[in-house]
Amino acid sequence: MAGKFQIFKDNAGEFRFRLKAGNHENIGASEGYKAKSGAENGIKSVKKNAPSDERYETFEGKDGKFYFHLKAANHEIILSSQGYSDKGGAKAGIDAVKRAAPDAETEDLTKI
Repeated sequence: MAGKFQIFKDNAGEFRFRLKAGNHENIGASEGYKAKSGAENGIKSVKKNAPSDERYETFEGKDGKFYFHLKAANHEIILSSQGYSDKGGAKAGIDAVKRAAPDAETEDLTKI
């Protein structure tokens, strides 16, 4: 099953996107954007940068969980993961982004 991006509006009225794996699990999410075009451009950037190992940063949060960020060429964070119990889980999440993002379709939930 292929992955999918979903564009949605958060409670503050900003546009965000999330990447879901083929099994419908959330892999990562974006920051908030004032305009939908910002979220659409963010998705394009994730698709472009997802295959590159050097674009990922893995770290341990203050809560003891492991996270990763996918960064664009300008070092801006374009996708943030959920928390994982160990570093291996974060690595598996990165692998899921690499598999799902490049060919993922986009579902616009703001039109529903």
